[in-house]
Amino acid sequence: MSTLTAATTAPADPAERIDELRGAIDACDAEIIALVQRRLAISQEIGSVRAASGGTRLNLARERQVLSRFRAALGRDGATLGMLLLRQGRGRL
Repeated sequence: MSTLTAATTAPADPAERIDELRGAIDACDAEIIALVQRRLAISQEIGSVRAASGGTRLNLARERQVLSRFRAALGRDGATLGMLLLRQGRGRL
């Protein structure tokens, strides 16, 4: 079990525990940012390949799949997050 979730290993000082947990959140945020940057680069490459081959800028069926996956995993706010990622990858319409 992770020391971040095990109550028995928590420091006696709540401020110290909060600092540890905030450090864990910062590490998660760094991973999320790196993954979003990777996702954006991949999405932009897809757009370039699609445009070069005469395809449309958007694939609405694919966007619905992405939004559905985010909604199923994270609820309504997940769909909002998914839409933000899609918008970042393709730009504003």
